[in-house]
Amino acid sequence: CRQLFRSPSMPTSVIRPILKRIDRPQDRDTPVETKRRRSVASTPSKEAAAEPVGDGEMSGSFCHEEIENLLANDHRELIGDFSKAYLLQTVEGKHQDLKYISPEMMAAVLTGQFSSLIESCVIVDCRYPYEYEGGHIKGAINLPMEQDMEEFLLKKPIVPFDASKRVIVIFHCEFSSERGPRMCRFLREKDRACNEYPHLHYPELYILKGGYREFFPQYQSHCEPQDYRPMHHEDFKEDLRKFRLKSR
Repeated sequence: CRQLFRSPSMPTSVIRPILKRIDRPQDRDTPVETKRRRSVASTPSKEAAAEPVGDGEMSGSFCHEEIENLLANDHRELIGDFSKAYLLQTVEGKHQDLKYISPEMMAAVLTGQFSSLIESCVIVDCRYPYEYEGGHIKGAINLPMEQDMEEFLLKKPIVPFDASKRVIVIFHCEFSSERGPRMCRFLREKDRACNEYPHLHYPELYILKGGYREFFPQYQSHCEPQDYRPMHHEDFKEDLRKFRLKSR
C-alpha cells in the first residue's frame, strides 16, 4: 500500500539525490562524457522526462526544479500536493506518517492567529454523537463514520475563494489515538482516488495530539458545552455498543 503522507512530504535526504541527477557536470571532458554529448546532440534526450516522486507518478505541472526551489526556500516538509510547506508547527505523535499539532496550536488557530493565511479550518470530531453532544470544540463537525466523511467533505469539496489562502482539516477523537488517525487516513485515501496525482482537495491534514481529552482541561472556553463526556460513560453503554457495531 502507498504511504499516504510520507511520500507527499518526503525528507530532503530522499528527494535531493533524485533531483541532483538532472544537473550533469559540464566541466568533465572524459571520453565517456564526450561520447555521451555527441549522442545527446543527435537524438532527443529521454532524461528530460521527470522521474516519479512520492507515489510513483508526476503531474506535468510539478517539475523537479520547482520542488527543489521549494525545498531550498523552506526546510519544512511539503503538504500532500507538493504546493507549499505545512503552515502549522507540528509535534511528535503516535503515528509517524501523520502530522500532529499541540492543543496550544489548535487554540492559536481558533483565536484567528493564522486568519491571514487560512480561509477555512475544518475541525473534524470523530467521536460518537453522545460524546460530541456532551462537549466539543466550538465549530467542530461531528463525522464519526466513513460515509459521513465522504458526504460532507468529498461530495462537494471545500475550496478557498482566495487562491492564496489555505483550507486545512484537523482531526481528533477522545485521545486522537485510533478513530481520528483512521479517519484522517481514510480522507487522504479517498481524496487521492478522485484526483489526478498529486492534486488533492485537502492537501493539508493534521491530528490534534491528545484529542479532546487533552484539549478540554486547558481550553474550556473554546468548548461547548463546557464539559467532557468520555466514550466509556456509564450512561451510554448501549450507544457505544451500537456505534461500534456500525463502524465495523
